[in-house]
Formats: sequence, C-alpha cells, structure tokens
Amino acid sequence: MIATPDPKRPPKLRGDLAGMAEALEQFARREFPQAEPVKPRVAVLVPCFNEEAAVAKVVADFGKALPSAEIFVYDNNSSDRTVAVAREAGAEVRSERRQGKGHVVRRMFADIDADIYVLVDGDATYDAASAPRMIDALVSDHLDMVVGFRVDQAAAAYRPGHRTGNWMLTSFLASVFGQAFNDILSGYRVFSRRFVKSFPVLSDGFEIETELSVHALELALPVAEIETPYYARPEGSFSKLNTWSDGFRILGTILKLYRSEKPLRFFTAIGIFLTLVSIGLATPIIVTYLEQGVVPRLPTAVLSMGLMILAVLSVSSGLVLDTVTRGRREMKLLAYLSQAPINKT
Repeated sequence: MIATPDPKRPPKLRGDLAGMAEALEQFARREFPQAEPVKPRVAVLVPCFNEEAAVAKVVADFGKALPSAEIFVYDNNSSDRTVAVAREAGAEVRSERRQGKGHVVRRMFADIDADIYVLVDGDATYDAASAPRMIDALVSDHLDMVVGFRVDQAAAAYRPGHRTGNWMLTSFLASVFGQAFNDILSGYRVFSRRFVKSFPVLSDGFEIETELSVHALELALPVAEIETPYYARPEGSFSKLNTWSDGFRILGTILKLYRSEKPLRFFTAIGIFLTLVSIGLATPIIVTYLEQGVVPRLPTAVLSMGLMILAVLSVSSGLVLDTVTRGRREMKLLAYLSQAPINKT
C-alpha cells in the first residue's frame, strides 16, 4: 500500500534546504580551505660600527617589541666585539666593508626583502617600544615613511651643538624643499617596501638621513613624524658623529640635492646673480660712453659682457637639466609604483 501525503501537513522543504546548505558549506571548508591572512614581513635593520656596549640591548629590545620581526645587524668594520655580541643576542649578522653609514644602508636595502623596514642605529638611544606604534601608523594611514621625532629624556642624550645643527639644517631643508619634517637627522625610521626599493642611495656617510628625507619630498610621498623618547648612550658607547665636519657634509648634500632636484631654480639663481654683477660693472661704462663717447675701461667691459654670457648659459643649463630631472623623477615614480602596497591583513 502506497502512503499518500497528508495535504494538511506542510512539506519540510525549508529544513531540507538548510541541511543541504550546511552540508555544502562543510564540504567546501574541507575541500577548499581558506589560506590564513598573510601578515606583513617586518625587518629591523641595525647599522653598527664599534657598538659592543649597546648592540645587545638594541637586539633584545626590538626582539621583545617586535617578536615576529627579523633583526639584521650590519657591521661596518668594527674593531671591537660588535659582531660576536650581536650574534649572541640573536641577530643575523652581516657585514659591509666600505666605510660609512650610507654604504651600509645601501647594502641593507638591496639585500633584505620585507614588506616593512625598521631602520635604527645600534647605539641604544632609540625607544624600541615605539616601533609597533610607528608601524601601525605606516600601515593604517597608508604611509611610506614614519620618522621618529626625538624627544630627549636626558641632558646628555642630545648635545647642544647637534641640536642647533639639526635645527639649522631642518630649517634650510624646509625652505628649499618645503616643510615636512622637524627632525631630518633622526636615525629611527620605518619604511614601506615601495619606499626602500625605489630609493637610490647616493650618499656615503651620516648624510643618508638627509637624502631619505629629500627622496620623500621630491616624490611627494605620504610621510609622518611620531614623537619617540631619545635616551643617552649606555656607558662605554661613544658617538661617531662630528658636529662640524658631518654638519658641513650634510649641508653640502642638501646643496647637491637641490642642484640635482631643482636645477632650474638653482641655475636661475646663479644667472640672476651674474646678471646683477654684470649690470653693476657695465653701468658706469655705459654712462661714461653716453656722456663722452668713449669706453674708458675696456677690460671691465669685456668682463661685464662675459658675465652676462655666463648668466644666459646658466639659465639655459637649468632649462635643459630640469627636463632631465623630470624624466629621472618619472623613473623613480615608476619604480615606486611597481611595488605592491602593504597588505593590511
């Protein structure tokens, strides 16, 4: 006998569909598992030269602040136990034979592959606990560089000569390239991969921080500054920065970068100066010629004419080099855009 459905009893279609959907979802999860979100790879880069007394603390502090990050210490011909101490502290130690911080940074940026780079000096003066906050600002605000704006915690941390020099150089850089930084000489910075792989390191020494700042200003990259504590060096650690010689080198770097990045302004300023000198020399000669019909100082007239020719050539050179600079800037932007942005997950 065949059972007939009761017309008064509603079908269980809804329940059956829910069960089928759940079974299909379980099957999909089992057969096609979703990949775990990939966290950005973080690399801590520590250039070192004779930092035996401080490097172990730097490695330990950043290892605690960024437990998933890789820490690389690049030794620059140290004569003490920097290499051994850094390796014992748990860092991966590599070396750069060409002397100078610029050479070390160039090597680090070329060798290390990561999504986020933390650059910090190996003198234990920077606050490792601020690194997560700087990285969070870089990722959440879609930035390419975050600079640790130093707030000294002790009188010995920031020498008056260095403070004055930093203020003068920062002010000069702001007047040339525009206001963006309050501490251009800070050695504590966080970068995106886009910044690092599009940055052509040209400097050799401590002027590398100035070059990093100018690169960001030149390409109008999104940047920020975050206040971070700045401490005195530990006992037995000594600064390698010379206030006067390195200060003049940094100033020279700014002038060279201004010449290469703003050639039209640079050579036009020279042309205007030469034009004013030429006019100043020629004015009395012209007045005398109009009054007496003679040229009394022929060498001065020749010099004035030569200066005017140089002024015209200077402006013309600026126009040509400005076109070249625009092409070079476009190449840097293409290199920058060829790198994928940081994945927030």
